[in-house]
Order: sequence, then C-alpha cells, then structure tokens
Amino acid sequence: MADAIKNEVRSFPSGKKITVVFVIGGPGSGKGTQCSKIVKNFSFTHLSAGDLLREEVKSDTEQGTMIKNLMHEGKLVPSELIVKLLLKAMLQSGNDKFLVDGFPRNEENRHAYDNIIGIEPEFVLFIDCSKEEMERRILNRNQGRDDDNIDTIRRRFEVFQESTMPVVQYYEKRGKLRRVDGAKSADEVFEDVKAIFVQLNAQANQGSSVSRAQSNPFKRFLDLFCGCFGTQEPTN
Repeated sequence: MADAIKNEVRSFPSGKKITVVFVIGGPGSGKGTQCSKIVKNFSFTHLSAGDLLREEVKSDTEQGTMIKNLMHEGKLVPSELIVKLLLKAMLQSGNDKFLVDGFPRNEENRHAYDNIIGIEPEFVLFIDCSKEEMERRILNRNQGRDDDNIDTIRRRFEVFQESTMPVVQYYEKRGKLRRVDGAKSADEVFEDVKAIFVQLNAQANQGSSVSRAQSNPFKRFLDLFCGCFGTQEPTN
C-alpha cells in the first residue's frame, strides 16, 4: 500500500482561506440534486469520492488497477488513498470552495481526512430523509442500476446507519451539523439549503471586512482615536 500512495501531493498555500462543506445523506436522499443546485448558485467545486475512484480506475495507472482489483474483490479502498485523491482534485481545481459529496462515509474516512488534509469543514449538510421515502425514490427512479433492488437497497441503508450515522453524530456534537428535511420536494429542500449557504457567505464577507480593517494600522489608530474622544471618523 505504501507503494501505491508513495507520490506525495502538495498542500494549499499558507494563509489561503479554504472552505469545505461535507454533504451527507442516505441513499436516495437527494444529495446529488442538492449539490448541483449549490454549485450553480454558490460557485462551489463539487467532489465525490466515488466519482474520483471511478475516474482513477479509468486512468489505467498502477494505482487505478489496484483500486479496480480491490473493488472487484469486494474490499474497501483504503481511506488514506481516497483522501489523497480528494486532495489532488481540490488542488487541481483552482477553486477555494469545495462541496464534498457523500464523505466521510465512516469514522476511518474522517480520521484520514483530518490527518492528511486537516481543513475543518465549515459545516456538514445532512439531508435527513426517512428510510421509507428513500426506498420509494430509489425503486421509482428507474435508472437501470443493478443495485436498485430491494435487498441491496436495504443493505445500503443498514451500512449507512452503522457506518455513516456515527460521523453525523460526531459533527452534531461539535455544533457543525446543518440538518434539512429531505422528504420535501427538491426545490423546497433547496430553499432550506440556500438559507444555510447565504448565511455562510454573509459570515465570510464579514470576516473579510474585519481582516481588511485589521491590516490597516492607520485605520486601527483612527478608530481608536475617534472612540476615545467620542468623535466620528471624518469622511471624504
């Protein structure tokens, strides 16, 4: 495994603000639909761990062959490798805002992310949807997928409950969870999602204003001077 991931990836420039949001939801909760709307409205780069693994398999590299063999054998791809693919995609995107879809899937993923990338997510968007509603959607979407049968669907629900819900609970305890009702229509869900991202933008803009003020020594002195004497800063 060390040989497969021996190529190290560089990090983001120091001091650069990187915004990461995780999007988590059960199978059929509507993560993909909401991610598309977020990207369109808020200029995030959408990254999916599953898509990155499939792209790597298609690349026909030594690492891609190893991933393909692991998947064929029904084995899990190491979290460290998934996270390094994620970091590589983030660096190559040229963006500084990332929407990471369906990740972390388990506590091992989360630990690997913290150890390798280490950028605290701004929040985790959890699309909360009942098992019955998700099951109905998957069976009705008729995408022709081999895994869209009732037994496989129910097993995926079990895996989500056992592996992913502890991740949701971890971020909820840290005050990082933003829960929306995924049982609504896609447009209604996005109204709730949009409000969360509008608030994120407002906080980012406020932080930028404070940072600019702090970087100007004369402005800080003038604010202090005016405050001490109860006067207002002169305007042009």
